[in-house]
Amino acid sequence: MTETEAIVIGAGAVGLACGAALSRAGRETLVLENTLGIGTGTSARSSEVIHAGLYYPAGSLKHQHCVTGRRRLYQWMLERGVPHRKTGKLIVGTSEAQIQHMQSLFDQGTRNGVEGLHLLTGPDAKALEPKLNCNAAVLSEETGILDSHAYMLSLQGDLEDHGGTVVLGTPVECVEILTDGRFRLKVGGIEPVSITTRILVNSAGLRSIQVARQMEGYPPHLIPYFTLAKGNYFSCQTKAAFQRLIYPAPVDGGLGVHITIDLAGRMRFGPDVEWLGHADPDRVDYAVDQSRAASFYQAVRQYWPELPDGVLTADYSGCRPKLSAPGQPAADFRIDGPELHGISGLVHLHGIESPGLTSSLAIADDVANRLSGAH
Repeated sequence: MTETEAIVIGAGAVGLACGAALSRAGRETLVLENTLGIGTGTSARSSEVIHAGLYYPAGSLKHQHCVTGRRRLYQWMLERGVPHRKTGKLIVGTSEAQIQHMQSLFDQGTRNGVEGLHLLTGPDAKALEPKLNCNAAVLSEETGILDSHAYMLSLQGDLEDHGGTVVLGTPVECVEILTDGRFRLKVGGIEPVSITTRILVNSAGLRSIQVARQMEGYPPHLIPYFTLAKGNYFSCQTKAAFQRLIYPAPVDGGLGVHITIDLAGRMRFGPDVEWLGHADPDRVDYAVDQSRAASFYQAVRQYWPELPDGVLTADYSGCRPKLSAPGQPAADFRIDGPELHGISGLVHLHGIESPGLTSSLAIADDVANRLSGAH
């Protein structure tokens, strides 16, 4: 039997940020990761975009943590030498009907306190990006890109600098809530072990619901609806046609097939939204079907008509933990702390998808604050 003060389940960007925040607060912290590397799940399979925070309903957790997290993230990366670039982004409307949608997005971003937003006419946008086709656009100056793995290594370094530890290959098999308020975790792997802790943060990403269900004594009615949506990406075998990221109007389940540029200057398209119709992370096939390229050409040519034939190559995919079903409004982040379930020292993080990477430092601060009174 091993004992520690705080445990975080999951070593993605948010889990590592939570572990680092708890360590900085003086907690003896372990971050348990069931795979053999940090950030191999959702965090490693994203667009690596730093979001400004304009899409989300005002006052939502996504809004508040994205805006605060983005400001903190830029400062964090500057101080620690994490590669990133503030590219800016154009969200484009390609029909007369979408002009009003661009106005609505601009208004939402303004309500959300997002800096550097400009509502542009089609000619204004084309003056910035000559190959663009659009009737109106929103320019977001604060949007950027980052090296997500370098960022996660910096979080791990901060955690370890304050006495915390990441333990790989440690799948959590069940959690028992003890009568004295502690938690006992049964941890598998090469050397199975039981660990007790006073503080427990479930940041298991696609498996957060599974962890909650394996928690003896946790009220099942507090566990939210959950399903999975896959997002596919294609790389482009041409020279980058744009300096900024280019996004269409948002779609059901995502932000639409967009053009991102990596730190090496290569263009990448995606993700689309492929609802999987199940909630089992072990059944996700991350292979990208080349035949999906047809829908990518169709989507991208609405705002980049000159996209040549035959230049899109299946690249990689990611999977998003969805707390809302197809056709429903996108669900907010769930940060389920003692104020919801009444269990001191416990926080569940559910549905942490985009903008989770951007929001990670702010989410971690929120979690640490909710647990500040736990002993």
